[in-house]
Amino acid sequence: MSDDLQRELGLVRQQIDQVDGCLLDLLNQRARLAQQVGEIKSRHGEAGFIYRPEREAQVLQRIQGMNPGPLSNESVTWFFREVMSACLSLEQPLGIAFLGPLGTFSESAATKHFGHAARLMPQISIDDVFREVEACHADYAVVPIENSTEGAIGRTLDLLLTTPLRICGEVVLRIHQHLLSNEESLGRVSKVYSHAQSLAQCHEWLNRSLPLAQRIPVGSNAQAAQLAAAERGTAAIAGQAAAERYQLPELASNIEDEPNNTTRFVVLGRHDAGPSGRDKTSLIMSAQNQTGALSRLLAPFSDAGVSMTRLESRPARHTLWEYVFFVDLDGHRDDAPVRTALAELVRRAPYLKLLGSYPVAAY
Repeated sequence: MSDDLQRELGLVRQQIDQVDGCLLDLLNQRARLAQQVGEIKSRHGEAGFIYRPEREAQVLQRIQGMNPGPLSNESVTWFFREVMSACLSLEQPLGIAFLGPLGTFSESAATKHFGHAARLMPQISIDDVFREVEACHADYAVVPIENSTEGAIGRTLDLLLTTPLRICGEVVLRIHQHLLSNEESLGRVSKVYSHAQSLAQCHEWLNRSLPLAQRIPVGSNAQAAQLAAAERGTAAIAGQAAAERYQLPELASNIEDEPNNTTRFVVLGRHDAGPSGRDKTSLIMSAQNQTGALSRLLAPFSDAGVSMTRLESRPARHTLWEYVFFVDLDGHRDDAPVRTALAELVRRAPYLKLLGSYPVAAY
């Protein structure tokens, strides 16, 4: 390495060291200010929930709007989430329940939303995820609600009908599926383990690349990786987190049939969120079994100028051939147009349950 090159690199590296020192000072200053916020709330009897989804969303929206690059908005969003997660943990690490074991996409979604300082609490079923928060053993739950290729997650929708929990956030996670195996070639794989949803998402790739391999659905992709790590002649379809956790090489990468395969998760807590400026409202309603009933229920939204982004029907569990409808709206329940529409819907719907208002996912 030439002397000129060493001098130039040395000058730039000195500047990097100086910036790192400034960053460290500023991060600790931010942490102390976050502690002051908690102390002020406590003195005024406003301690309550230390995590405020709307405040976090406002911070991320502002940071993204200020970002001049070269770092992408995705990168700065990740960084500031981790900073906020670390600051929150100084008061109390949040307990986050999700569908386990460790290494699932649900873990990735929980970490994406709450950061690595959160206390992860994997559960064996979606039912258990709900119960952990309902029983106050965990602070929040992260559960999948729909996939862009396979549609709604039925068990989550069924539990939302009866739970007292509120939706206070959402996470959108790009799903990359990989074939993980200790085998060195596809020809040695005779069984493929994975969650049923993931098997469906990779159906065409499996038909082309492993047409003779037995496809075995299991409770989660992480469980599939555990099985594949212990059994010869097998593979698992799972994500990068499972590959790293169970030390399984990727025999094939990005094998999902749809290149834009995405899963949406909702965050559940014992409260919803205040207005952030970019919000959604979710609800469940029923319609009478008569001509035009659903049309009459939807009319208040168009009359008030409220955009409906999702309408999903689901069989009502108490009556044969009766249905309930899951609806997502643009806007917060406190926004005037949404408030007007909901007031009219209360008069028209035989059953109405407001699931919560919450910030739109930050990508």
